[in-house]
Amino acid sequence: MIVLCANRLYTPQEEIQDPLLFIEDGLISAVSSRAQQEVPKHAMVVDLTKDFTDAILAPGFVDIHMHGGAGLDVMRASPAELPHLNKFLTTHGVTGYFPTTVAAPLDQTCRALEKLADAIAAASVSSNGNAAQARPLGIHLEGPFLSHKRRGVHPPEYLVEPTLEIFERLWQAAHGQVRIMTIAPELPGALEVIAEAARRNVCVSIGHSDAQLDAARAGVRAGARHATHTFNAMRPLDHRDPGILAEVLIDRQLTADIIADGIHVAPEVVQLFLQAKDVERAVLITDATAAAGMPDGTYQLGPIQVEVKDGRCTMDGKLAGSVLTMDCAVRNVTRFAGWSLQHAVRAATMNPAQAVGLGQSYGVLAPGAEANLVVLSPNGEVRRTFVRGCGF
Repeated sequence: MIVLCANRLYTPQEEIQDPLLFIEDGLISAVSSRAQQEVPKHAMVVDLTKDFTDAILAPGFVDIHMHGGAGLDVMRASPAELPHLNKFLTTHGVTGYFPTTVAAPLDQTCRALEKLADAIAAASVSSNGNAAQARPLGIHLEGPFLSHKRRGVHPPEYLVEPTLEIFERLWQAAHGQVRIMTIAPELPGALEVIAEAARRNVCVSIGHSDAQLDAARAGVRAGARHATHTFNAMRPLDHRDPGILAEVLIDRQLTADIIADGIHVAPEVVQLFLQAKDVERAVLITDATAAAGMPDGTYQLGPIQVEVKDGRCTMDGKLAGSVLTMDCAVRNVTRFAGWSLQHAVRAATMNPAQAVGLGQSYGVLAPGAEANLVVLSPNGEVRRTFVRGCGF
């Protein structure tokens, strides 16, 4: 048994002062305060208060939309290269992530899905000894079912209208590991694909869409329950023709994510989004590319090349993903919207895990959950990361 001691702990729904967190076989067995429970004599105690001033224990971050980092693109990286990406992510507090595709030729997409599915299967059984490495938990299929008008930098020649046949081909290539799918609900055939994906417990996310309000609502009725990078690659909000954004912002059934880097969305609009979706439904993502953690230069994003300069990732002048890290997103939310660190942490942990159906095991510090943890400073700096109890 391992017992972690800290100054504070975010579950993240509640804050516990002077906490004790008990870990057995990579799982959390108990969470309490020092006043409520004693440390067993046989336990291995890791007292974080000795190494860090005001150490805060929180769930490890969960990034449900990311394309890469540390120079690696998830559609192109080899199995031998992924550990380098995983280690990079843990330095920024991420313990679980969803590698995200870009629209590409279907054969190329299927090969990438097969490779990612194998990586997910391997990560689910490997322990990595005493090393903390973020793990891929499922695949986010972003494309090919996107609006041409709101495609962003997704190559138009690789976009297709949704059909059950194409969805099935992608599903089989991914060995059933597609956990999130971004789709434009206004496309012909979209509602049928949304319904089938939802039946398979995929988190269907509306995005890259020019949908008017009725079409967006039809997508939600068909089974969509989330929205992809709100405001970006979406029909703009109009006070007489509110479109998809009205549905995203006011529908209490929908969770929604946002890229809080201050580039994709102005800080004031991030604040508006957080007020609309509140602490229970707001999700932080990075939409990070291979350029995250790297110097300015040219990097790969699926089948396309992007340029990075001064923190902006672009292709032909259009934003093309980001160089954002999740710990920075958490800190930005506290600055942009005045949210507490605890609430910002929830948007990067419990909320994304629940959105994709993993809320019982991930994104929370509670008995039975995996011991995926991050140690934070009071201003949200990452000091240490544990994955399944490893990371000493």
